[in-house]
Amino acid sequence: MTTTARPRDRAAARSGPRVLSPHGVYAPQADTWLLLRALDGEDIGERTTAVDLGTGSGAVAVAAALRGARVTALDVAWRAVWTARLNAWLNGVSLTVRRGDLAAVGTRLEDASFDLVVSNPPYVPSAPGRRAPRGAARAWEGGAGGRGVLDRVCATAARVLRPGGTLLLVHSQLCGVTQTIETLGTLGMAARVVDRAQVPFGPVTRGRRDWLCAQGYLDDDAEKEGLVVVRAERS
Repeated sequence: MTTTARPRDRAAARSGPRVLSPHGVYAPQADTWLLLRALDGEDIGERTTAVDLGTGSGAVAVAAALRGARVTALDVAWRAVWTARLNAWLNGVSLTVRRGDLAAVGTRLEDASFDLVVSNPPYVPSAPGRRAPRGAARAWEGGAGGRGVLDRVCATAARVLRPGGTLLLVHSQLCGVTQTIETLGTLGMAARVVDRAQVPFGPVTRGRRDWLCAQGYLDDDAEKEGLVVVRAERS
């Protein structure tokens, strides 16, 4: 679907989309705003094809569509799928929204078909033995080292981006910024950090702060969490 940004769309793109987040759907917060800020630095127009991996409320997908991009949004949760569709309607843009896990939906995405991949994946490290996340927890439980979904996002992005295409990926410093850059490098993508922020701990990180400190993810005196946006280009 092609969406050309109208004047009111451009104003909305600058101020951020109007987004509703019902219970059980990841609500836009600091990592979302950081990713939206990075989106402002990209040359996005009506010829841009984009995919949002793990769209949640659809905030980033809608923001890209407001800039004129043709956007596909993916999420494993039906509630997120319907929320993204609702938020697209509220903002007057078209999204193609699909439900499914990256392993399943990713196989239906054509290789080298997108100019832009954006993602705010679950990245909070999970304790060993923690059950597979269900419901809202799927938005933050990152598995071992916080990389259970993150590495799969990197691999999917490298496959579906056109040569010269761009990945914008936000995650916590807890799960290894250097590892992300090196992983993307092995996948043929030149990556670097383009933005970062220090933010107060959210309820999930705060709730497992002692464990994160004991495992070496956090210093004992840490009061904030570092977030980064990694930008990578496919060669």
